[in-house]
Amino acid sequence: MQPLIDAITWVLNNLYLFTKNIGLPSYALAIILLTILIKILLYPLNHAQMKSMKAMQELQPKMQEIQNKYKNDPQKQQQALMELYKEHGVNPMSGCLPLLIQFPILIALYRALYAFKYLNPAHAKFFWIANISHKDPYFILPLLAALTTYVQSKMSMASSNNDPNQKIMLYFMPLMIGWIAMSLPAGLGIYWVVLNIMNIIQQYFVNKSTHTIGERGTK
Repeated sequence: MQPLIDAITWVLNNLYLFTKNIGLPSYALAIILLTILIKILLYPLNHAQMKSMKAMQELQPKMQEIQNKYKNDPQKQQQALMELYKEHGVNPMSGCLPLLIQFPILIALYRALYAFKYLNPAHAKFFWIANISHKDPYFILPLLAALTTYVQSKMSMASSNNDPNQKIMLYFMPLMIGWIAMSLPAGLGIYWVVLNIMNIIQQYFVNKSTHTIGERGTK
């Protein structure tokens, strides 16, 4: 992980120097810019992931029908599901790659912030937080992380989905994210909240395009 940690540190320091050059010296702003850059780089993968997840949610009733129809024949069940995915252009594995890429970035940012050598520690402040390497003393960022995670998860779910497991995850995941964020550096909370906000915006347009396609298909 050290090369990635060093890379994150180098990018953050250079983004900080950029904020300094434009008259807004702030490591928190540097993290926001870093988040935007990562989002831009991962946009195609995230877009494919969101479209696939939304399509999977919409296909839940048909998937349930196939599972019930071939419950005693796993081979036919799997074949019918694959045909359903192919018919609707869905790849059930497309959601894995963005998560696999994001995980080491989160770990590297976490490690970098804990031992960060700020060029100017005075500019590591973020509103009510004295230093973004410290925890949020008022838990505002963890609360925002949980709230934005919930909103994004809710938007990715099909309105007709009555799966109790999905509903449990809808509430469990935000609570878990918020609880974890309480013990992490505030800089990581900033990254997560900003990333979630951008994901929510992207999910809105994905949902809109999905609905448009569905409406065209019924005409």
